[in-house]
Amino acid sequence: MQKLFDLHVGRRAHAWVLAIYRLTAKFPAEERFGVTSQLRRAATSAPTNVAEGAKRRSPAEYARFINVAESSVAEAEYLLVLSGDLEFAPAAEITPILAEAAEIGRMLHGLRLSVERDVERR
Repeated sequence: MQKLFDLHVGRRAHAWVLAIYRLTAKFPAEERFGVTSQLRRAATSAPTNVAEGAKRRSPAEYARFINVAESSVAEAEYLLVLSGDLEFAPAAEITPILAEAAEIGRMLHGLRLSVERDVERR
């Protein structure tokens, strides 16, 4: 199994998490335990699950963890949209992070399909 930073998607997901932390630092203080916390946890969960899954014993387990990472990206996408609608940050700051989430989601999907093909070959 590959290590997180050996994967292009792992490096991109890490940079995306950092961008989300910078963005959410500007959110209202009263959201610290609300949207801010939930968005940070969802975003952090994506590369964390890829890293954890890569250390599992089988490709099937790895694929399952990648699927969880995909779900976490989807959760973060919704929370980014919500944050924009609630005007926690300007759309100009949220839009590129949201676009990166979509790209990371596509990359994770491709990685999962590749790992699942390996499972089928065994």
